[in-house]
Amino acid sequence: MENLFAYILMALMMSMLPGTDTILVMKHTFGHGMKAGFYTILGIAAGLIFWTLIAVLGLSVVIAQSVFLFHMIKYLGAAYLFYLGVKAFFTKDIFSVDMMSEDTINHKGMKSHYKDAFLQGAISNILNPKTVLVYITFIPQFIDLSGNTNQQLIILGCMLTLIAAGWFFILVYFLDAVKKWLKKPVFLKVFKKCVGVLLMGFGVKMVL
Repeated sequence: MENLFAYILMALMMSMLPGTDTILVMKHTFGHGMKAGFYTILGIAAGLIFWTLIAVLGLSVVIAQSVFLFHMIKYLGAAYLFYLGVKAFFTKDIFSVDMMSEDTINHKGMKSHYKDAFLQGAISNILNPKTVLVYITFIPQFIDLSGNTNQQLIILGCMLTLIAAGWFFILVYFLDAVKKWLKKPVFLKVFKKCVGVLLMGFGVKMVL
């Protein structure tokens, strides 16, 4: 592996850039609490690990070279983001901070929210063509061809996953701290509308 420090720095910068993952983490943390934000991060990590395995198998290059497969992933991802946006915009399931106390939480219902948070984080990454491009354009620049390429791909892919997860964990703690000052349900209602519009926008942008 070459220029490991540069790789870590660039991976951190890419993780910090606002995008779909950031929006999903914010949506679930504000909507259903810090634990839901953590489940979203686990889903994001699962999606990145999926593409690490795909890269090791060499299929990411095949997908990138196949116009049909690449566009299929692109449009499926765009449709999924648009669906999440519409769902967030029209849902009436709004939680206030005061409602998140242990006495009022419906644990069965919250488990459903945690599952949804995980799946949305995972699926949005698996169906995101930008993730494919990261593995076939960004990571190969830091691979030493004289060494074991598969081993390097696994290490670099896991490092990217850990860096992204680490950043989002920090973000969740920050959002949870901010949320304590935003106890009015009207804020969460407006926020969800904004999230819906942003996710639909990301879906349209992905198609274009």
